[in-house]
Amino acid sequence: MAAAAELKLLEKSLGLSKGNKYSAQGERQIPVLQTNNGPSLTGLTTIATHLVKEANKEYLLGSTAEEKATVQQWLEYRVTRVDGHSNKEDIHTLLKDLNLYLEDKVYLTGYNFTLADILLYYGLHRFISSTLGEMCHDCRQASERLSELAGSGFLQHRAVTEENTSHVDLTVQEKEKYLNVSRWFCHIQHYPGIRQHLSSVVFIKNRLYTNSH
Repeated sequence: MAAAAELKLLEKSLGLSKGNKYSAQGERQIPVLQTNNGPSLTGLTTIATHLVKEANKEYLLGSTAEEKATVQQWLEYRVTRVDGHSNKEDIHTLLKDLNLYLEDKVYLTGYNFTLADILLYYGLHRFISSTLGEMCHDCRQASERLSELAGSGFLQHRAVTEENTSHVDLTVQEKEKYLNVSRWFCHIQHYPGIRQHLSSVVFIKNRLYTNSH
């Protein structure tokens, strides 16, 4: 997914009115935003941080000094480690490292949802939807709880997430290998307002049963 498309998704999830126009710079197609009141902003994380502040949702950048540093660390990880990688071996190494990190965490900063989760979800979506088929035990119950915490009814949200669905299936060994990543991804794709038109990956417990919708 192009960085400009991600930023449009982010704008919508933050409740910002449409209107920003993005251009791309160089071979890596680095996004550029021309602001109304100053110089242009360059780079995915720089622009994303600006949008969060514009939406007055700075809690997404972290609440404590340590949390803010962790958010910045993962935003940098997104740009330096995830973007531009399409080699299968590199992706599996990335997923292995992330799976280990998420072993005792709900979100990247621990227990608080932040911009880092949003951008890493967008960055990994194409790899997860085509590569990773994980078991996400009690995923629906976890999604209900997340929606409840976010102040949104699960039934209303469920109607959105069942559209444009990708079904993924791997061996039992592969499922066990990235269980923590799949759990985290499952949480984020069900977080209200984040997935939008992106395909929803169905994490199944048993290869015999799939969602046909």
